[in-house]
Amino acid sequence: MTQDKHANRCSPDVRPGRLDAATIEKNFGDIRPPLSPAAALVEADRCYFCHDAPCTNACPTGIDVPAFIQKIRSHNLPGSAHTILRENILGGMCARVCPTEVLCEEACVRNGSEGGPVRIGLLQRYATDPVYEQGLPVFERAPETGKRVAVVGGGPAGLSAAHRLAMLGHAVEMFCRDAKLGGLNEYGIAAYKTVNDFAQREVDFILGIGGIDVRTGMSLGQDVSLAELQQRFDAVLLAVGLGDTNELGVPGEDLDGVQNAVDYIAQLRQAGDKSELPVGRRVVVIGGGMTAIDIAVQNRRLGAERVDIVYRRGPDQMSASGHEQELAKSEGIVLHHWARPVAFRGDNWLREVEFERTRQEADGRLSGTGETWTLDADVVFRAVGQTLSDDDGTSAGSMLRAGGKIRVDARRRTSIPGVWAAGDCVAGHDDLTVTAVQDGKLAAIDIDRWLRANEEDADPWQT
Repeated sequence: MTQDKHANRCSPDVRPGRLDAATIEKNFGDIRPPLSPAAALVEADRCYFCHDAPCTNACPTGIDVPAFIQKIRSHNLPGSAHTILRENILGGMCARVCPTEVLCEEACVRNGSEGGPVRIGLLQRYATDPVYEQGLPVFERAPETGKRVAVVGGGPAGLSAAHRLAMLGHAVEMFCRDAKLGGLNEYGIAAYKTVNDFAQREVDFILGIGGIDVRTGMSLGQDVSLAELQQRFDAVLLAVGLGDTNELGVPGEDLDGVQNAVDYIAQLRQAGDKSELPVGRRVVVIGGGMTAIDIAVQNRRLGAERVDIVYRRGPDQMSASGHEQELAKSEGIVLHHWARPVAFRGDNWLREVEFERTRQEADGRLSGTGETWTLDADVVFRAVGQTLSDDDGTSAGSMLRAGGKIRVDARRRTSIPGVWAAGDCVAGHDDLTVTAVQDGKLAAIDIDRWLRANEEDADPWQT
C-alpha cells in the first residue's frame, strides 16, 4: 500500500487497470457460447419428446419444450422460435440467464443417464438467436381496440406485458426511470452472461411489434403519479421492480469501501472500458444469491486478487444455484457459510470485516455462536436483497402490501381497481427473470379481459 498525504493513513488498495483491456475483454466473453447447427441437431436428437413433458411443467412460462425441440430437428427454426416466444417473449434472454439446471433441465428424464439432461437452455438460444440477428417477423398486432394502458417499469415484467398488450391491439405507454429499457437484464446481470448488447437487441425486437410508446427518465412518484396515470389511461400496470437495496445494520457500514453490489454491476454493465473500473485487491461479498455470485465472479475477472463470499446459512440455503456456486469456486472464489458480519472496521476506508459464526436453531431461527473471525478487505459488496423504495409512488391510496411488496391476487390485480402489478415488486415473487416474464404475461391477459368486459377471451395465443 502507498502512503497518502495524511500521516498514519494508507490509501486503500482499490484502483483501475488491474488487468489490461484485452485480458478483461477475453474474461468477459460469452460464458456459454452458442451451439453450432451440427451440435444443436445432435442435442435435439437426445430428447425423448415426452407426452406429459416434465420439462414443460417445470418452466414458469409453460414453454412446450418437446415441440420447440422437434421443430429444431425438422430445421424449422422460425416455428421453433414462435413456440418459445409465444409463451416467453424474452426467451432469448432467459436462454442465457435462466437457471435451467434447477428448472426444465433438472426435470428432464435424461437426468442420471449418460450425457445428463438435454441442454434445453442452449437449444432455446439456438432457436431464438436468428430472430434478433436476422430481424425475423414473429408476431403481428391485432386491430386497434382504442384502449390505452400505462406500463410503469421497463424490466422483464413490463416488457412482457407491453408486448402482449400491444399484440392484442391496445395502445401502450411505458414509463421507465432508467435511460434504457431492460431493467435488470440491462443493468443487473453479469456482463459475461449477455454479451454484444443483447439486452437492447431484445428490447428492439419487442418494441418492433408497434403500438408501444416509451418515456424514459420517468419515475413514478416523482415525475408522474399513480393518480395521474389512472386518469389518463384505461388500465395501469406497475412493474417497477425493487429500487432500494437492503442494509445490514452493522457498525461501520457507512465506511468508504462498503458498496451495493447492484450499483457496481450497473456501472460495470454500462462501462465503455471495463479496465477503467476501480477494483479492490481483496474483495468480500456478503450474500447468497445470484447477485452475490455475479459480483464476485466479475471482480475476479476484473483482476481482484482474492474474493470471498460469506453467507449466513449453509450452501443448500443459498438461493444461487449449485451450478452458480461451482462457477464461483472455479474462479478461485472462497465461499464461507454459517457466518454473518458484525462490524466493519477502518479509519476512513474499510480495512477489515468481523464475522460471527452462526447456527440454525430447532425452530429454524438463525442465532450467533459468539465465535468471531475477520477478513481483510479493501471493498465489501452487500448482496442481501432489494426492497421497494419509500418514494416509488406505489403506496398511494388503499394499495395493500405484504412483506414490504405489493399484494396481488392470482390475476395480478392490486387492491386498487384498474391497477395491476407484476414482477419483483410483487409479494411472493422469486426474483427470477423468467418468473417476471410470466407475471407480466398473466397481468396483460387479465387486463385485456377486463378492458373487453364481457367479451370472450380474444387472446390468440391462448387458442
